[in-house]
Amino acid sequence: MTLLTTITTVLGVIAAVPIAGRWLRVAQREHYIAPWVSRLGWLWIRVTPANAALAALVIVLTALSMVPALRLLAIVAVVVLAVLPLGLGVRGTSAKLAWTDRLKRLVAVWVVLVAVIGALLVSVLGATGVALTLLVAAPITDLALAIAKPIEKRLSRKFMLSARKRLQQVRPTIVAITGSYGKTSTKGYVAHVLSTSFSVVASPASFNNLMGLSRAVNDRVIPGTEVFIAEMGVYGRGEIRELSESFPPDIAAITTIGEAHLARMGSREVIFQAKSEITEKARIVVLPIDEVELAGLAETCRAQGKTVITVSTKPGTIADVVVDAAGGTVSVVEGDSVATADVTIPSVGHAVNLAVAVGIARALEVPLATIAGRLRALPDSPHRAEVQQAGSGVVVIDDTYNSNPVGADRALRGAAEIAAERGGPLIVVTPGMVELGTVQAARNEEFAASVASLGGHLMAIARTNRRALVAGASSGPNPVRTFDHRPQAVAAALDQAGDRGVILYENDLPDHYP
Repeated sequence: MTLLTTITTVLGVIAAVPIAGRWLRVAQREHYIAPWVSRLGWLWIRVTPANAALAALVIVLTALSMVPALRLLAIVAVVVLAVLPLGLGVRGTSAKLAWTDRLKRLVAVWVVLVAVIGALLVSVLGATGVALTLLVAAPITDLALAIAKPIEKRLSRKFMLSARKRLQQVRPTIVAITGSYGKTSTKGYVAHVLSTSFSVVASPASFNNLMGLSRAVNDRVIPGTEVFIAEMGVYGRGEIRELSESFPPDIAAITTIGEAHLARMGSREVIFQAKSEITEKARIVVLPIDEVELAGLAETCRAQGKTVITVSTKPGTIADVVVDAAGGTVSVVEGDSVATADVTIPSVGHAVNLAVAVGIARALEVPLATIAGRLRALPDSPHRAEVQQAGSGVVVIDDTYNSNPVGADRALRGAAEIAAERGGPLIVVTPGMVELGTVQAARNEEFAASVASLGGHLMAIARTNRRALVAGASSGPNPVRTFDHRPQAVAAALDQAGDRGVILYENDLPDHYP
């Protein structure tokens, strides 16, 4: 090994520390799923001109360093790679790196891979091999994730088996809920409605994967628990089927089929198939039949001999539960008659979530009178269309937990109604929606166009969807204001809102997005 190669290798080891910190934090925030580290790395380069220029520079420097007279350029490439991409911090602010046992194991795999790949490249290319190894650090992280996945699955098995044993001992009725959006809100509604009739335990927050649900059961399900409500998330086919092996639902419900996580699953049909797995083991199924796919699934489940409770948000629809948001009523089929009760749905709420919750309560034979009493004070889910009034008088709608086209449109129109009632400006602060694959730009343009058509003021944060948001709102009466960071946009929104305005915070991307 030449002196130049030795010096470059030492610098490469030093540079590898911040590089590893960045990509491992992205891996953790993206639920340890490959190939999302590489996708996020490309996004940082694609939407940020400075990073695009630096990436091009590194590639040129690395290529030129293969020329004997220009080998020193490998050192320059390594130095630039140590700070690339600009703006992606090592520790993070909104999404800090957490040194969990799982991350430590991933670090070990990552270090071994980098050492092996680096040694091979250095043996062939000398100093250039160091730069080339660091240049592909993001794909190496995805490779480490793929290698670690079966290891993690094996290690988590003991927690899953413990949860299975606990459920077999306590034997609660298991209610499983999935959907493209509204899972957490619906879970909260169900727990609230059932709480006066049963001893209920719901999986906390968004503990909706195998480890999260296992932890919820092991920590919370105790003797005497009568109903366990499990929110089930999914990023691909087979995942809910696997969850149902450990947490077999007695009652299964789907809130809706939409485009959330479309980038991960590829198509709406795949999303439907993945969500439908929740019905396979259930004896009772609760389904909204306003969506064609779910209406068809209801018929399939009936043919399989399952008890199907249909719900709808369209008055006049023949269903077991019909929620009329405009009329403020919920109707339930009871034998040969229909019983009706009054209900109030927030302007930014989703009637379908309430309808599914009522359907689940009816599956457990809770009387409508009891259900109606509980519907008068529905709980809010944190950061999911929460409506608050600040001391200054401004109304703030916090819908920052996540975002999808249907949910964002509902929150926007509810915010516009409140703004019209108050006679103040409507201000929307958003970084846009992500994980929508090939339709992401179009959906963000459509959302921005809706803001413009309602006379709203759009404040676009960061760069991930800036181009689409600006294009969508370009025909509106109010110019789009752009901000690199959320605090700047929040300050501007509060200033513009005055004491009568309404501010909708729609989505809040963590800082591993550009």
